[in-house]
Amino acid sequence: MMNTQYTPASPARSSARSFLCLALVAVFALFSAQTSSAQTPSGGGREAQQQQTTARRNEKRRKGTAEYGRIELSTNPAGYPVLIDGKPSGETTATVRYIDLAPGTHNVEIQFPNGVRWVRDFNIVAGKKNCIALNFKPRTITIERSPCPYTVQVSAPASVNDGDVVTFSSNASYNGTAGLNYTWTVSPDSARIMSGQGTPTITVDSTGLGRQQRVTAVLTVDDGSGDRNCRQSAQASTAVIPPPPAVVPPRKFDEFPSISFDDDKARLDNLAIELQNNPGARGYILVYGGRTSRAGSAEFLGNRARNYLASVRGVDASRLVVVNGGYRERNTYELWLVPQGAQAPQPTPTVAPSDVRPGRDGARPRSRRR
Repeated sequence: MMNTQYTPASPARSSARSFLCLALVAVFALFSAQTSSAQTPSGGGREAQQQQTTARRNEKRRKGTAEYGRIELSTNPAGYPVLIDGKPSGETTATVRYIDLAPGTHNVEIQFPNGVRWVRDFNIVAGKKNCIALNFKPRTITIERSPCPYTVQVSAPASVNDGDVVTFSSNASYNGTAGLNYTWTVSPDSARIMSGQGTPTITVDSTGLGRQQRVTAVLTVDDGSGDRNCRQSAQASTAVIPPPPAVVPPRKFDEFPSISFDDDKARLDNLAIELQNNPGARGYILVYGGRTSRAGSAEFLGNRARNYLASVRGVDASRLVVVNGGYRERNTYELWLVPQGAQAPQPTPTVAPSDVRPGRDGARPRSRRR
């Protein structure tokens, strides 16, 4: 920002100089009188003396300088108000302006823009003149413009998965020369700044923040000047997506070949106890028919196991799932405990159906009596 004003220069300098000229205005009158005397023939007598006296009196009356002193005033540039003894007296001119004043002390004031004044006291002497010539040079004042306030922006991803590293970046439109101080705070309290404190960019660990749903970073920037306008803040938030619920896999509780029903019941009793201890779980019974077992052996064994658990052991039948797993070398049971939300177990047969040779071995359905 530039503010320009005129200030009077020092009298001792060439750019602003005030000089005092002392001269007798009456010199011109004396010179004229002497000239006339020289031209008058000698011996003119009384008449010649009277003529000289009259000429001097007329010249004195015409100029009047013997009774007054004079100020010769000029300024460059011109046009500034002049006050003599506190009273307006016109304006300055670029050419010399004559001001006649009675003998004594007089105050001369020149008023310049922006309240600047040039004031001097002069002792005016009759018949003498004071010459004032003032030159002005514009003075340029440079006012530094504060770079504050300024804007600060913080950017961050819209969302991340729980456990991802979040990057918060900032941009400050500061045009000053001072270095900026960066102070970061993050929330919730469990959030942790991994790197970048004191710089325009930080990284934050989001592990475990999915329960709070968001992580927020607040940045305060200042230039160390102490000016309140030079201390700015901004913030940004990132949504933290919680991890999906952990998938609990099904647990194979037991696997055994079906040798006799008594042996099967002992194994099924253990499954009934596990189901009682895990009320949200379900029991899966995968049954495999043998390579040479009678046709329908897998269905027969599966239904027999379910009926035993429901009727004898009191297990809710809706919590029991029987699956025909295909074929293995021998009739086989797989007992599975499947928690709520877990995937159902998949059969793993070892004998292709085309290789099965049904025979008389193994369990077979009881024939209905007639």
